[in-house]
Amino acid sequence: MTREEKFQVIEDLTSQLENNGVIYIADISGLDAATTSNLRRACFKADIKLSVVKNTLLEKAMEKSDKDFGDLPTILKGNTSVLYSEIGNAPAKLIKEFRKKAEKPILKGAYVEQAVYIGDDQLDSLVSIKSKEEVIGDIITLLQSPAKNVISALQSGGQKLSGIVKTLSERPE
Repeated sequence: MTREEKFQVIEDLTSQLENNGVIYIADISGLDAATTSNLRRACFKADIKLSVVKNTLLEKAMEKSDKDFGDLPTILKGNTSVLYSEIGNAPAKLIKEFRKKAEKPILKGAYVEQAVYIGDDQLDSLVSIKSKEEVIGDIITLLQSPAKNVISALQSGGQKLSGIVKTLSERPE
């Protein structure tokens, strides 16, 4: 690879890092061609971009990026694949589901909306991260709950009041 090609790859990686808030770094080495193809197909279906990168080039792209990747560059050893996604927990769910059939991919680390996760033991906590849409849904549910209670109380109060009026009107004087 020439110097210009390396420079171009670093520029492309830096751009990818800048444009994505969810970045997972995994090890998919040792997977046979069919399993790798299945992983790529699963990533495509889940709207996750998977690419295999050289550690030194990814490290230089991380240094060049404006984001703070913390200790993430220290895990760049061995084979490295990068998964980019719009949804914070999508790659974690995909990795966990895929590992039911194969022992890999192994999570090396992740950068999810400015938080850095290091190690495969973080997979369960990454799966439990809620997406932006899920958080908005929870907030809307919480905001609707008091309004529903007030409406319910008003409706039941109206029914009680009409029952009392009806009973009083039917009562002989």
